[in-house]
Amino acid sequence: MINTVSTESNLSGLNKEDFQKDINNKKTDLFILKNAQGMEVAVTNYGCAILSIMVPDKNGKYANVILGHDSIDHVVNSPEPFLNTTIGRYGNRIAKGKFTLYGEEHNLTINNGPNSLHGGPTGFHARVWDAVQPDPTTVVFNYTSADGEEGFPGNLEVEMTYRLEDETNALVIEYRATTDKATVVNLTNHGFFNLAGIANPTPTVLDHIITINADHYTPIDEVSIPTGEILKVEGTPMDFRTPHTIGERIDDKFQQLVNGAGYDHCYVLNKTESGELSLAATYTEPESGRTMEVYTTENGVQLYTGNWLGGFAGAHGATFPARSAVCFEAQCFPDTPNKPHFPSAVLLPDDEYQQVTIYKFGVQE
Repeated sequence: MINTVSTESNLSGLNKEDFQKDINNKKTDLFILKNAQGMEVAVTNYGCAILSIMVPDKNGKYANVILGHDSIDHVVNSPEPFLNTTIGRYGNRIAKGKFTLYGEEHNLTINNGPNSLHGGPTGFHARVWDAVQPDPTTVVFNYTSADGEEGFPGNLEVEMTYRLEDETNALVIEYRATTDKATVVNLTNHGFFNLAGIANPTPTVLDHIITINADHYTPIDEVSIPTGEILKVEGTPMDFRTPHTIGERIDDKFQQLVNGAGYDHCYVLNKTESGELSLAATYTEPESGRTMEVYTTENGVQLYTGNWLGGFAGAHGATFPARSAVCFEAQCFPDTPNKPHFPSAVLLPDDEYQQVTIYKFGVQE
């Protein structure tokens, strides 16, 4: 585990001056959130990237449980450009970087094989957001995405709030967006979590235990685009309705795991009604006893097991090898604009996009 050196202002050992820079005539900075329980989260307004999440283990020892960087230059130049950032306009993949909306075809930037991924190379993850911190537990980000940016129609006004609850160690992410033209919107946060804490090297998550509240998932083809089917997880290595370690079946010769080089699939969450805030997944690291619960209003959650992490360096000398993190990306289904039978991702001028996702940390009883 990396021994972060606390500064006067934070547990994570991050320095404000290392995150202050002018990028495209906008200033980046470091924001530290703290709650009454002692939890601390550090973020920057470049991509709204989360830099550290400091929470205790069963013995009260704090560690950073998200793969992060320790300077703005490292965030901007990260080998994993989506590391813990806000993703938009469209999280996940759109096939061949094109879709038709009300008879008009829109062509997006291709940045993942033949497809558009996570809003393109200069999506929301690569933008400097306006930011204000009204109190110690909260930071509010705003960004205006111009009509035609990365090929998406409409001027999109986005507001996003990161907030720590005082009663529990929970990070709440609230999203809102409005448009002046019909468009598609699918926002998410691409947090790379490891409840053991980052280290050199950060251990894999293969012996960590997860559950996902989903009876179905969206299978993918060889370039990770949904086939359009919605299949049962029952009887397959995709079934996390009961607790399993991540590594128990990840290398099975099951075609979906071959296609994704491990888990990289959208789970169709069990919902009593669409838009309800409900438990999507749980995550436990047995040695530290740390736990995380994921709640969301979204219909889906993408499980990604860091299959393509390459061992690059992060904060305070930590390194991030393959499968050293797990992501739970709350979102619409991938390629929804090209799959009319999937729940719609269309946003119209008179409507407001809303999403709430909560990452709640604890320890095993």
